Amino acid sequence: MRKILAVETKLYLREWPAMLFSIVLPVGLLLVLGSIPDMGKADPALGGQRITDTHLPAMMTLLAMLTLAFTVLPTVLTTYRERGVLRRMSTTPVHPARMLAGQLLINVAVGAVSTALVVVLGRLVLGTAMPRQLVGFVLVFLLGTAALMAMGLVIAALARTGKAASGIGSVVMFPLMFVAGMWIPREFMPGALRVFSDFSVAGPFAQAMRATWAGDWPQPLHLAVMAAGVLVFGWLAVRLFRWE
Repeated sequence: MRKILAVETKLYLREWPAMLFSIVLPVGLLLVLGSIPDMGKADPALGGQRITDTHLPAMMTLLAMLTLAFTVLPTVLTTYRERGVLRRMSTTPVHPARMLAGQLLINVAVGAVSTALVVVLGRLVLGTAMPRQLVGFVLVFLLGTAALMAMGLVIAALARTGKAASGIGSVVMFPLMFVAGMWIPREFMPGALRVFSDFSVAGPFAQAMRATWAGDWPQPLHLAVMAAGVLVFGWLAVRLFRWE
């Protein structure tokens, strides 16, 4: 597995602009949006919290993970397939699950860097609170990120070209951003949309992140949905994966 990670890391770094974008975009948006005066006002609809307290940092963390899972990861893997990298790997004893796991681990690491910057810079620049339920925060990050990455791996397994993967990823990503509360907080959503959000993987990730930032333990339903996402989409990714 170490050799796989070493090779995958070298190949991944060749696509460094996309990796950098997934880090800079959420951090930059956090600092820009957080500097808007209204963002720092207590909102009764959010339980008297400021948007910058829990909602904004949670959404920027989600944005980083969605960008990696639906833009970077599928495009990198399908580009490998186009260039024949995967075909050459197929002549080795490497199992698809190990190669996919290597990609997942690398992207989780990049996501962790982006999240750390959101937490630290949010605190230093905007006075955003640190996640108060730290154990729950780590659990939600790992579980939610793995579920989203597994969804991205399914796209990578099905798409024929890098452009197709990027297009499919965008089509999936933006609706997930909406139902997760990126533009409209869940508190303002109609009932039916809230229910859909609770089972969308991205929605539970965002809401569980907000809960841990506020010091609460995430809801069991949200944890269960994310865990199911890891199992179902991870299994599909391995089953559908093609070397060429």
